[in-house]
Amino acid sequence: MAGRKQLLVILLFVLFIIEGTVMPWIIPDSWLPRIGHNFVYIALLFVTVYYHRHTALVLGIIFGLLHDVVFYGHMIGPYSFAMGLSAYVLGMFFKSPRVSMPVMMMIVILGSLLFDTILFFIYKLFRLNLESYNWALVEYMIPTVFIHFLFALIIYVPLRKQLDKLTRNRVIKKDKV
Repeated sequence: MAGRKQLLVILLFVLFIIEGTVMPWIIPDSWLPRIGHNFVYIALLFVTVYYHRHTALVLGIIFGLLHDVVFYGHMIGPYSFAMGLSAYVLGMFFKSPRVSMPVMMMIVILGSLLFDTILFFIYKLFRLNLESYNWALVEYMIPTVFIHFLFALIIYVPLRKQLDKLTRNRVIKKDKV
């Protein structure tokens, strides 16, 4: 079981590396300011629904802090706070090992909008963002939701299988105790 958890952390770290190295080459330069490709967060949404929201909270705080330090230098903490909080909140409402694919895609859409909204208002609070919410929604939130949706479709089957195995191992261990 510990091996599967370590595999999950390694997967998230690989997604973090892909976000910073491969995606800037794939996405055209004119689209880069408009599209946020936060693949770690999408994987965290899968963790919060199919495994456990507390695990997603901790991983969201850790990888959000990593995002804050490596990619976004304005402030330390907004990504950490937004990833952890939004993953936890969505996990409170949608925790079920039998969530179907359409429901999971709706969770990805809601989670992506919630994450970007939290970030928008944190930056608005500290006056780092001077645009209106409507402008932000049209300019970068909706294109980001589209990219997150496509990524979630791609990773749905393999990630769900791994999380099902992890959950099954956790249930078996609880039954033995």
